[in-house]
Amino acid sequence: MDKNYYEILEVDRNASPEIIEKAYKTLAKKYHPDLQDDIHKKESEEIFKIINEAYQTLSDSEQRALYDQKIEDTVVSQDKYDEMYQQNQVLKDKLNDLQQHMYNENTYSQNVNSVNNNANINYSSDNTQNSYQNAQAEQYRRNLEYEQQVNQARQQAYHDAYIQDLKNRGYKIRYKKSFSDYVKSFIALIIVVLILFLIFQLPFVKNYFIELYNTNSVFRVIGNIFINIFN
Repeated sequence: MDKNYYEILEVDRNASPEIIEKAYKTLAKKYHPDLQDDIHKKESEEIFKIINEAYQTLSDSEQRALYDQKIEDTVVSQDKYDEMYQQNQVLKDKLNDLQQHMYNENTYSQNVNSVNNNANINYSSDNTQNSYQNAQAEQYRRNLEYEQQVNQARQQAYHDAYIQDLKNRGYKIRYKKSFSDYVKSFIALIIVVLILFLIFQLPFVKNYFIELYNTNSVFRVIGNIFINIFN
């Protein structure tokens, strides 16, 4: 995606329509062509056009929903991207090793065939003939296996190039939380609550909040809300 309308208007993805409108008015006033000198007028016209385009999309709820979905389609998880990139780097190295190995195997086979032809070996013995055929079959099987691995590595390398191209074209990376991340957050929340509870049990802290509750009406309202929730 060449342009990100949220970045153009300098607002967050979750910005409200009011914030978007305010940001638009600020930028429109800053880059309005009529307010620029002759040197910067043409440049301001281009910027002003892009600002209007961004605002027209984000100010309309239906267009904004479609645009957000378009952004989602261009997002790649950071963990997934790193995993795929590392795997493809390994496969690239493996591809080079396999190609070198196949080259060595083919060279060896050519040398063996040349020696056999020059020596005019007599394969009159059935056992010798079978051994030779089995060796050829095994060599064919190994070459076929190497070829399949090379094709797989090549496909992964193409995929790696595709992912790298996405990154070069400015596609965003979205960090997704795993189940373990939510568990850690929950445990951290429990620990914070326990610490606050223990602190509140200290006499001087408890007396301070009781006095604040009795003397401050705002704090009393907030305290009543929490009390009602826990009750």
